[in-house]
Amino acid sequence: MLIRPFFPAIALSTLALASSAIGCDSSATLDKVISQTDSATVKQQSKAPTSTSFATLEQSVHAQVNQYRKSRNLPPLTFDARISAQARAHSEAMASGRVPFSHNGFDQRVKAISQSVSYRGASENVAYNQGYKNPGQQAVQGWIKSMGHRQNMEGQYDLTGIGIAKNAKGEYYFTQIFIRRR
Repeated sequence: MLIRPFFPAIALSTLALASSAIGCDSSATLDKVISQTDSATVKQQSKAPTSTSFATLEQSVHAQVNQYRKSRNLPPLTFDARISAQARAHSEAMASGRVPFSHNGFDQRVKAISQSVSYRGASENVAYNQGYKNPGQQAVQGWIKSMGHRQNMEGQYDLTGIGIAKNAKGEYYFTQIFIRRR
């Protein structure tokens, strides 16, 4: 496993990690590689609205990722609730502090997904941010600016799931899982 260290910056408010595991067999142990760790210093904008529903925010992230894929002449990703349930559980675990901001448990998430979706490849992007009017847009823009995240977004996947959670400090945690079906 390759892990690149974080290089914290002053006023750090957005962090993202990308994990890529391509050519996986659902019956085999998934080898994961953290392909890119990205931290960015960004100017804090207005507070995020508290009335934003997570389901609406997840659909917005999905639409933004598909818009990006369309700009690259790539087919859209189909949103899958089963994959989203795994992504959401991971975001909730990070937001609550049960797991660190990381890809911890990626193997288990993909194994759980494989119970209902036969796959050939899987990868994952995670991010967190705080204090933005549109936290979903901030996460997607951060992923686009990062080579590893962008590679996952542009990968030969056809399904995706997105999960978002927010903690008491107002930090939003994002997990997007990409799946390539058999």
